[in-house]
Amino acid sequence: MHDPTHAGWLLAAALAACLAGMGWLALGMDVHARQAWGHALSPAEARSLRLPGWLALVAGLGLCLGADHPSMAALVWVMTLAVSALSVAFVLAWRARWLGVLAPWVRRAR
Repeated sequence: MHDPTHAGWLLAAALAACLAGMGWLALGMDVHARQAWGHALSPAEARSLRLPGWLALVAGLGLCLGADHPSMAALVWVMTLAVSALSVAFVLAWRARWLGVLAPWVRRAR
């Protein structure tokens, strides 16, 4: 077990990774891409968002495992996923264009 400060930083990084991952996965969907950028994405652009999204969620799990023992880490990771998904949903409902910051490699408008 790490000291509390180290564990806190790992959990903060896990939350950031899960937030980014959920944002990328959401932006990889056609409907949310239209909300954020005003146009649909090409299949290659959608893949360029989905792959880092999944990798970020797995990285979040790894960071949670580094912060605590596996049974607690799994619980914290699931709660982090829920908070991240809800946060991304609220941003999509309120200011969808803000999520575009997560993907500067996607062109703005055609």
